[in-house]
Amino acid sequence: MASVAIVGDGPGGLSAALFLAKNKQRVTVYGQNETAMHFAFLYNYLGIPAISGSDFQEIARKQVEEFGAEFRMEQVTAVSVANRFSISTDSGSFNSDYLILSEGKNPELARSLDLKQSLDGVIEVDRQFRSSREGVYVIGRSARPHRSQAIISAGAGATAALDILAREEGKDFQDWDTPPK
Repeated sequence: MASVAIVGDGPGGLSAALFLAKNKQRVTVYGQNETAMHFAFLYNYLGIPAISGSDFQEIARKQVEEFGAEFRMEQVTAVSVANRFSISTDSGSFNSDYLILSEGKNPELARSLDLKQSLDGVIEVDRQFRSSREGVYVIGRSARPHRSQAIISAGAGATAALDILAREEGKDFQDWDTPPK
């Protein structure tokens, strides 16, 4: 079982947390419920006719909590790496095996890790949202600042989570559920 720290509690962070917690990984989500979703109204989220961003966040957060993810309502002040990732907040320091950063438009923590950036300062990631540092994923507006949508961020979170699950299994991983009987 891997431990995963997720910085950011918007659609990307919550989506990653859902896939990881559902598949029995230790997940801690750091955020203060200050996501831009509270200023959004969704008409373009597949499967949901229309919903306020705040209502969406409340439903998503409950869903993630039901699968066992831990929420820490605090700001991450620093991240560092030695053998594991160290996440610092005002209440202390916490360690994890993986780090998913969903910081929004200003990815200060990602930059503090000296992750590779494009000429215009965007954090570079591959198709699985892996950064230039092993075990660090960057999703949402931090990786796509000019083309951000809730559903895109959620997909990025799911992609990163599935990559972590595949690494832990040592083979491709599918998160596939069958209908209850």
